[in-house]
Amino acid sequence: MKKTTLLLSMLLAVCSAFSQTMEEAFQQAEQIVQNIKRTQFPDRTFLVTDFGAIANNPDKLNHEAINLAILACNQAGGGTVIVPKGDFYTGPITLKSNVNLHLEEGATLKFTTDQSYYFPAVITRWEGVDCYNAHPLIYAYGETNIALTGKGTVDGQGSADAWWYMKGGRFAKEGKRTQLMGGRDRLFGLAETFAPIDRRVMTPEDALRPQLVNFYRCNAVLIEGVTLKNSPFWVIHPLFCNNLIVRNVTIDGLGPNNDGCDPESCQNVLIEGCSFNTGDDCIAIKSGRNADGRRWAAPSENIVVRNCKMRNGHGGVVIGSEISGGYRNLYVEDCEMDSPLLDRVVRIKTSNCRGGIIENIFVRNIQVGVCNEAVMRINLQYENKEKCDRSFPPVVRNVNLENITCNKSKFGILINGLDEDDNIYNINVKDCEFNNVSSKGNKMTGKYHDIRFDNLKINGKTVKKVKSDAKGDFEVF
Repeated sequence: MKKTTLLLSMLLAVCSAFSQTMEEAFQQAEQIVQNIKRTQFPDRTFLVTDFGAIANNPDKLNHEAINLAILACNQAGGGTVIVPKGDFYTGPITLKSNVNLHLEEGATLKFTTDQSYYFPAVITRWEGVDCYNAHPLIYAYGETNIALTGKGTVDGQGSADAWWYMKGGRFAKEGKRTQLMGGRDRLFGLAETFAPIDRRVMTPEDALRPQLVNFYRCNAVLIEGVTLKNSPFWVIHPLFCNNLIVRNVTIDGLGPNNDGCDPESCQNVLIEGCSFNTGDDCIAIKSGRNADGRRWAAPSENIVVRNCKMRNGHGGVVIGSEISGGYRNLYVEDCEMDSPLLDRVVRIKTSNCRGGIIENIFVRNIQVGVCNEAVMRINLQYENKEKCDRSFPPVVRNVNLENITCNKSKFGILINGLDEDDNIYNINVKDCEFNNVSSKGNKMTGKYHDIRFDNLKINGKTVKKVKSDAKGDFEVF
């Protein structure tokens, strides 16, 4: 009887989500925002220069002084650690509970690119896989009530000669050291064979670049006002965090894999008023890769994105590809996107290596100048050459787009379903207009069902509806 009741409840929840109007969805989004626990800090300040930090001296690394100020603030019961105007060269920084690291206008943290400062390794994830890897430039583990704020800048100093040439051993820069071990493949191989995490200890030779900001298992987190640039790898990577706000942040990182903000297995997140100019996805929601994601089974959920601007990037708002724990409840509204180097507006990328259910996506009121490929792409055949167990077909359902305009793209909607499993369904596109679409329409391959167009115009013409039982290669003009 209990099993029957549970199954009925689950079915009702799914049906409710499918029948939810856009207005009802964003009322729910507002409730999520209101319920996010806010950070609060005592009226107590600690100036990093009082702990020995010295500005504008490239020969002086200040991380010991900055970390000492953070520790003193934490032990005093919390407050604000202030970095004043000037260039402060530094190694890795670790935040503690009840501390707001505040960068005043004109203050810049410039992180050394000497790898030796970022080891020994700390526990983190790299591309969705649990491991010990290089200490992220700004890191916190298991902390509560933390913040990175101000009008200052965090500069990872990534460049073609520093950090960016390292790509997990897959490539090497001419004239630089050659990476022979293949750290990315080694790590993924350890994960596929279920090696314990304490055996996945990466070294400088593995060339797995650290994140700029990585907060791991933290609660009540604020990142506000700062400029983050030249990250070695992903820029903001909250991992297993709850109650997170990223507000009015400028992200400028055109290096390889410079994702802007990647909440992974996070709940109750607000990203608003931010500007993204990235070398990879602007916002990419994740929940672990393959076996590790399925082992924790911790979906990301309840994420609200609003009033953001996206320029360059592989996708504006993206789910995946490390999404094995699943995802539910995304709300995106009132954003602007425009760049010939922005590939997609909305992107869902996963595969039968990953598994997981991705559901309840609501996107409205998006203005797009130019995007390179498609306004929305759902791809269940991402990275088809990956070595992995392919017995976990993912599901993508209940995706809703409304009032999106785009002035130029190759496709309107591009869908790549699986060949064997019919796992894309209830996709709704309403009151949208896509102009200068070079392919003249949408394209769908693989299996899918219940794709609905309601007042979708492409190149000035209303698009006919897709039949509910349409499968296989299918173009809609």
